[in-house]
Amino acid sequence: MTEGPALSERRRDRGRGAGPRGRGTLRRREARAGLTLISPTVAIVVTLVVLPIIWTVALSFQELRLIQLRTAGLLGDYTLSNFSQVLTSPGFWTSLRTTLIYSVLGTASSIGLGLVAALALRRSFRGRTLVRASLLLPYVAPVVAATFVWGVMLNPQFGIVNEVGTNLLGWDEPIAFLSERSNELSLFGLTIPVPTALLTVIVFEMWRSFPFAFLFITARLQAVPGTLEEAARVDGATPTQLFRHITLPQLLPTIAVLSLLRFIWTFNNFDDIYLLTGGGAGTEVISVRVFEYLISRGDIGAASAQALVLATVLLVLVTVYYRFAAKDEVA
Repeated sequence: MTEGPALSERRRDRGRGAGPRGRGTLRRREARAGLTLISPTVAIVVTLVVLPIIWTVALSFQELRLIQLRTAGLLGDYTLSNFSQVLTSPGFWTSLRTTLIYSVLGTASSIGLGLVAALALRRSFRGRTLVRASLLLPYVAPVVAATFVWGVMLNPQFGIVNEVGTNLLGWDEPIAFLSERSNELSLFGLTIPVPTALLTVIVFEMWRSFPFAFLFITARLQAVPGTLEEAARVDGATPTQLFRHITLPQLLPTIAVLSLLRFIWTFNNFDDIYLLTGGGAGTEVISVRVFEYLISRGDIGAASAQALVLATVLLVLVTVYYRFAAKDEVA
């Protein structure tokens, strides 16, 4: 029985579609489908991330006040005066140094406290789940509520910390932890100036952020093979040697990632310091300074320039980390 011309033509088309041309058409369809699926994400990222960055860079090169924002555009009178004003202002380098001190000490102390908590709660005991859950409260508590409680506790007139210090610890007078720039501490016959307010906000950052490190380190500890420690105990290793030669090397990759993340977040931190001290008493970090330029002075150009400088400093520090720490970790 002979085939009709239409049926033969369809079979030839199917045969051609199975060849390289058909495969190329299938790849193009898959590529179009992939682009269709990721287009909403691309649109969101461009709208919420890329365009604000471009807009901030454009504003940083223009002399603009807050009242002129509606008339500002990408094409304007560009100038470097904002950067000159920011870099030569008397408080910029002081705030940058304060930001670095706050970021380094806040990051190191929060990770250190998280490591101690994770090691202390590593062994199973009755009620361990409840204790672990309670350690997360500082991290999940609203920052406004947390700073309000700390402000009440550290109040020099009716705060419980000064009450205990003056009545039980022998303090001569109450300490204004959040409003005094420095106090003198006598140690071994030496008088050492202590930056009171700055250390207070660093302690608050440690208390509020250590649960994040605790979660990461606890998860990594649970993945450490128990046979390694058992073999070391059989060989007579002490607890200190176990931690130094077995546990710590297993945790170093996690601690490296935590250090990078916590440093970035602490370097950009604004709400904790602003709610506790308002940036006063030697606690003005660059993020608070940007806010003051924007709100108090209404100088959008200088605020944008200062934010761009902050981002540049952070980019340099992260690049140094990836060039050295990350490379050593991979090796």
